[in-house]
Amino acid sequence: MLNVNDKRFINSLNKLREFGMSGVGKGVVRPSYSVSDLEARDWIATKMEEAGLEVSFDPVGNLFGLGPSGSLLLGSHSDSQPEGGWLDGSLGVMAALEIALCVKEQGGPPVSVVNFQDEEGRFGVTTGSAIWSEKVSITEADNFVDINGIKLSEARKLLGKRPSNFISSKHFKGFIELHIEQGPRLFESGDKIGVVSSIVGIRNMKITFEGEQNHAGTTPMHVRKDAFQALSLFNHKLNERLRNVVTPQTVWTIGEVTVHPNASSIVPGRATFSMQWRDPELERLSKIEDIVIEIAQDVADSNGLSVQFDQVLGLDPVKMDLPLFNALESAAEDIVKGRWSKMHSGALHDATNVARLMPVAMLFVPSINGISHTFGEDTEDEDLISGLRVLTRAVEYYCDKSN
Repeated sequence: MLNVNDKRFINSLNKLREFGMSGVGKGVVRPSYSVSDLEARDWIATKMEEAGLEVSFDPVGNLFGLGPSGSLLLGSHSDSQPEGGWLDGSLGVMAALEIALCVKEQGGPPVSVVNFQDEEGRFGVTTGSAIWSEKVSITEADNFVDINGIKLSEARKLLGKRPSNFISSKHFKGFIELHIEQGPRLFESGDKIGVVSSIVGIRNMKITFEGEQNHAGTTPMHVRKDAFQALSLFNHKLNERLRNVVTPQTVWTIGEVTVHPNASSIVPGRATFSMQWRDPELERLSKIEDIVIEIAQDVADSNGLSVQFDQVLGLDPVKMDLPLFNALESAAEDIVKGRWSKMHSGALHDATNVARLMPVAMLFVPSINGISHTFGEDTEDEDLISGLRVLTRAVEYYCDKSN
């Protein structure tokens, strides 16, 4: 049975935090392909070598520490949001490295470690694992641009001489990703571990209401074709309509709005907004899409506006592999008896893409106050250690049964 080194693990997490320290709490600024991101990856590569793993950067900067063929792949990502927390992704990478070090020191089931690039989406959605899983071709992805207009192809040049070839997924027999929950459920319930049953699906599209730009002081209310008022009415009607369709796991968000011409004395002639929804059930995702389109068209028709819908983008829900899931359940009961629960993941993770290639599973530890994607993100050390120990025990259970 592997005995992980709790102190070494916590120290390694704190060392990784030094790359891109924000100076505010434990926060980090480590966007993909930034200097701090690449320095962190180089340091992680040295830790992989210490664990006896073969180090390989692929053409987009995904970093692999390879154990023997047929090993179980563990890991996550180390890039951050522009103002990010210190554990988002990093926890899974450093826990994987600690297990690999223990395997080298004590013997045990062979493992490999991965640190995916651009999970946080500077250039797309879980970009590095999406390319590795062949969901997106590297040719297509090279044309992705960030908010500053920089192409992925330009950012990849910063990798210098690091990259070699893509690693074949056939090298691995499965993937487990340890992550912070990034929500309040575990923190509020007092549970120490969440064993993920599925990752929710996501749909996202842009909608544009086209009305009539006009003078804000002289245009009577009853003749206006106000695009922002159409958006406001759409939001109200959507919330009312979805009440009898959704479950507590369903979420929907209008998170980005552009009003034209965005002036205080002009009735807005155009409003473009993002409409995103997430749910663990594919059928419900499709039902919500129908409702969104129906309501937007009705609002436009009833108020003398037109409406345009961009392409619907997203990822389908992903159910966890049953043998891996069962190994995590057994390990959770061993380590935190009675203080764990099954749950959906409301956030996207690299495991969503990896599931295209091999069996996957995930486990969560609590996020204090449910806070993530901000400098205030944190988790108690004892919960981080519990996550590491559950992951370690699950690796042993799964490898024993699959050999």
